[in-house]
Amino acid sequence: MHYALDENYFRGYEWWLMKEAKKRNPNITLMGLPWSFPGWLGHGFNWPYENLQLTAYYVITWIVGAKHYHDLDIDYIGIWNERSFNINYIKVLRQMLNYQGLQHVKIIASDNLWEPISASMLLDSELLKAIDVIGAHYPGTYTVKDAKLTKKKLWSSEDFSTFNNDVGAGCWGRILNQNYVNGNMTSTIAWNLVASYYEQLPYGRCGLMTAQEPWSGHYVVESPIWVSAHTTQFTQPGWYYLKTVGHLEKGGSYVALTDGLGNLTIIIETMSHTHSKCIRPLLPYFNVSHQFATFVLKGSFSKIPELQVWHTKLGKSSERSLFKQLDSLWLLDSNGSFTLELQEDELFTLTTLTSGSKGSYPLPPKSQPFPLIYKDDFNVDYPFFSEAPNFADQTGVFEYFMNTEDPGEHRFTLRQVLNQRPITWAADASNTISVIGDYKWSNMRIKCDVYIETPENGGVFIAGRVNKGGIWIRSARGIFFWIFANGTYRVTGDLAGWIIYALGKAEVTAQEWYTLTLTINGPFSSGMLNGKPLWTNVRVNFPKNGWAAIGTHSFEFAQFDNFHVEAQPDTHRAP
Repeated sequence: MHYALDENYFRGYEWWLMKEAKKRNPNITLMGLPWSFPGWLGHGFNWPYENLQLTAYYVITWIVGAKHYHDLDIDYIGIWNERSFNINYIKVLRQMLNYQGLQHVKIIASDNLWEPISASMLLDSELLKAIDVIGAHYPGTYTVKDAKLTKKKLWSSEDFSTFNNDVGAGCWGRILNQNYVNGNMTSTIAWNLVASYYEQLPYGRCGLMTAQEPWSGHYVVESPIWVSAHTTQFTQPGWYYLKTVGHLEKGGSYVALTDGLGNLTIIIETMSHTHSKCIRPLLPYFNVSHQFATFVLKGSFSKIPELQVWHTKLGKSSERSLFKQLDSLWLLDSNGSFTLELQEDELFTLTTLTSGSKGSYPLPPKSQPFPLIYKDDFNVDYPFFSEAPNFADQTGVFEYFMNTEDPGEHRFTLRQVLNQRPITWAADASNTISVIGDYKWSNMRIKCDVYIETPENGGVFIAGRVNKGGIWIRSARGIFFWIFANGTYRVTGDLAGWIIYALGKAEVTAQEWYTLTLTINGPFSSGMLNGKPLWTNVRVNFPKNGWAAIGTHSFEFAQFDNFHVEAQPDTHRAP
């Protein structure tokens, strides 16, 4: 719903991803959490709580649409990612969910810090009843007294976001256990699942695995995936932690879970301080050393005859192993007692479940840089996804579009479809922009057909050497070639338009197609309009490299077609 009455339940990749996840594990939990909201909900303010009923209606239509169009049941819904919550909104959302017959959809709040949501719940019985789970982000394995006093489920509803090498895997292994041991958190959710975005964007390779080259098909199943398997392959939603969990004498921790039907899973980690630092918060020093740990199974578990054993060792390549099945432990003659030798940076899973499997996957294609020559005419009749491949929208939304009134060359285009600024999570730019290509590119030629839809105030650009994205997009530098519906052009050194290299008149108006060409070679850049030079030899000293990009002057409808970029191989380009 980019604008009011714009209901569309087929945009983006998330529907596909949820359905693929359900195929693999029908018991997987599905959650929704708004990071930003469409601007029309704010009535001119960057605030989603102007009309509580309208915002709740927007969220609920998404939940209903998930079921109606995709047969997906959303289990939990959040409030606003890492931003202010509104007590009355949470109550209205609960009331409207119930009215729509969605009592099974639980509310998680507030996806920020433990406070002030926990104290607010203790002071307001209706709010306490409305919220099912308190979710905190990056809690450092600890909770607070008020959160415990609510008697609600406590979750680390966003965690990890750490570079996915073995240190990231150590971080993940440590917090998966210690979020419960130290903080009674029964769920830990990794942001993000798969690092499928340009690595030079913020939080590059902070996914559990890496798949950031759709042009080559290359991917890497990183070590955090196998650390996850130590927990996720041997538990399911509905299992519960036993109270007999804790820290090991010489560092590390252990947890135990059961399904209540006799199955048992024990997970032990000995991650060292050096090899388990997460991106946040600061990790106080602790020591882990070689030790022997004895465990005794009591009660009904004392009759377990055998435990399967899975092991991971992070660190030196000569000792490293990931999610390897070892010989099982036989307990028939031991009265349920067993002793393990534990080194630093290890994970053990001991379980009654025999379903564990490391699995296999085809050898990925070799890693390749982004093609030096890349073209896209956007001629896709029935696109599988709404977005064009390899373009990464940083502000705004660029979607495949069909011009029903244009049977000619521009029947199929890429269109920027946001017509007002969203209620933002981060400090988005005032312009829209989508980047593409290789961040290392320096010398390049970008050519694209453009169509300004907004008379008088409309404007579009093509750009090269764009050096920032994500949460830093407002301050992105580069070489930006703009044309405007008022018959002018501009060349700027930044997206915001403060650094002006050249400007002048151009034969440009709205609702006509034009071809822009931007050439960047060393310290010089030139631009053409419809194949004729418009400006030449504009000197640019910074930045030295970056992505190609397209975009608009404001949140406005505009179209792009026949995108073509050619980059020059440069042995002196930035690393």
